Amino acid sequence: MEKQGRVVVDKVGGRSTVTRCFSKYPLKFIIPRKVGSSETDAVWVYNLTYGGGIVSGDSISCEFTIGDGCTTVLTTQASTKVYKSVGSKCCEQVLEARVGSDALLAVIPDPVTCFSTARYSQKQVFRVASNSSLVIVDWITSGRHESGEKWDFDLYKSANHIFIEDDEPLFLDMVHLERGSISSIAERMQDYQVIAMVVLLGPRIKHIQNLVQENVKRMMSEQLHIPSTASGRQLKPNSDNCFTKPSFIASSSVFGPKGIGVVVRIAATTTESVYEFLQHQLAGLEPLLGVSPYH
Repeated sequence: MEKQGRVVVDKVGGRSTVTRCFSKYPLKFIIPRKVGSSETDAVWVYNLTYGGGIVSGDSISCEFTIGDGCTTVLTTQASTKVYKSVGSKCCEQVLEARVGSDALLAVIPDPVTCFSTARYSQKQVFRVASNSSLVIVDWITSGRHESGEKWDFDLYKSANHIFIEDDEPLFLDMVHLERGSISSIAERMQDYQVIAMVVLLGPRIKHIQNLVQENVKRMMSEQLHIPSTASGRQLKPNSDNCFTKPSFIASSSVFGPKGIGVVVRIAATTTESVYEFLQHQLAGLEPLLGVSPYH
């Protein structure tokens, strides 16, 4: 696939620096001269599309190379809008990234929002060294609520693949939501309006991995706690005492040799609650990135 964008980050004078940047329609990169403290060594790259969204039939491919010891953030200025499909045309985005030794890449976009009948596919492939660090946030909302659209798109596919030392699969994940003949996506998702995944990998963010796992465990034990009587006997749900469906669900698990990676999966009834979760759980990245994500 022809590349619409390419970014190379290397150490120049001891600091992370963009040494090559290329993009063409419909893709555009904005690279601020500085984000956050001048003491922070991090390059921020904003990924934009002309027209503010992805049009039916668009095929966008970009490549990032993060040199040894560099820190790079790839983000967006707003949610990625996927417009209605024309016929059965699907639009697609592909990101390929190579992360060097002791380097950190944080991919922290706003969510994807698919319009009614949209067909969208994205694939992100990351090739890391054994001591690379990587943050991935990948999430989707149910659509344009103000227009009455909830899970009204035709197709959404998102693949995230991480390979270590070039060829060895470390993490392979796929989300596939498609309008079915028997049940709609909305029926299957019930009241949940957002699904998200957060991947935390590598030694530079080990402290954040540990903290997030502890926080998710605590949050879910509090939310899913079964009430008990004064005598300590647990109550059972009945017509007088019904347990309500939690508005926010999260789970965490480790992956890779010696548990070097953590994946968090989220389902929520509001976009705001996921933004709040990301703000709190990723706040520890501020010293590395210069700015706390999603603030």
